[in-house]
Amino acid sequence: QVQLVESGGGLVQPGGSLRLSCAASGFTFIMYDMSWYRQASGKERELVASISRFGFTTTYSDSVKGRFTISRDNGANTVSLQMNSLKPEDTGVYYCNARRTFPRLGENYWGQGTQVTVSS
Repeated sequence: QVQLVESGGGLVQPGGSLRLSCAASGFTFIMYDMSWYRQASGKERELVASISRFGFTTTYSDSVKGRFTISRDNGANTVSLQMNSLKPEDTGVYYCNARRTFPRLGENYWGQGTQVTVSS
């Protein structure tokens, strides 16, 4: 059974930091690129950051570049998102995503999401 379980969300003041984690199980983690998406209330889900299978390539949306860092631990089947200098516009539900890219593009899996609220 495939599972992506996010944790680490919460309420933080502007300028603060949070670290999100996603624990994966039920599939071969090393065959998947991992990403974090977010969805603010009333808006479409957007890609925040991605990391390739071995972590050699990372990409970020312009809105979080320089503030967020995505990383993965292939031994522990986890992916993390370190979020610094948080802004109110970073508020939303953050979702962990797994997309199979080896040996070819394949299925997508999603976590249930974790709420991040940036407010004073």
